[in-house]
Amino acid sequence: KPILYNQDRINLSIEYLKERHNLVQTEPIIQPKIIVLHYTAGGTLNSNFNYFNNTRIEGSRKYNKNQSLLNVSAHYLIDRNGKIYQLIHDTLFARHTIGLNYCAIGVENIGSKKEPLTQAQINSNAKLVRYLKKNYNIEYLIGHYEYGKFRKSKLWKETSSTYFTEKEDPGSAFMKKVRELITDLKLKYEP
Repeated sequence: KPILYNQDRINLSIEYLKERHNLVQTEPIIQPKIIVLHYTAGGTLNSNFNYFNNTRIEGSRKYNKNQSLLNVSAHYLIDRNGKIYQLIHDTLFARHTIGLNYCAIGVENIGSKKEPLTQAQINSNAKLVRYLKKNYNIEYLIGHYEYGKFRKSKLWKETSSTYFTEKEDPGSAFMKKVRELITDLKLKYEP
């Protein structure tokens, strides 16, 4: 279920890589090292797909819009029944985790604090992580709420020291359950 990755998204992604990560590239390509699990904070499969399908960020998200006009997105979207949808190719740039977008695959799960993620989503995340680890040099699996641990690491590439937001998704209980299913992969969760 691919979202629109047109010339405008390509140009905005290349600009984001340069302005936010200080990386000059001619194509919006990433070399995945990290998988970041998220939740959508609500909505349905279709409403979230439609939101991510917009190339430019909505005007009401002023803080994020001031950093870049590129909309947020993710590589994968997992419905409450566990069905996995790929929105963007694994090695194309997506804006989902400040400081780490250039090397991170984003996985959004339909749900929120009030609508907890399901066992089917836990199982699907574990299967997807296994698939990605097999195909790429993935070293880390983190929840979005854990990304701040990377701020002083060599992996962190954010040009502004003040561009940071506190996150709670997808929650520590969810991450614990996913990690229990993939312990054999020995993925790290901090630098």
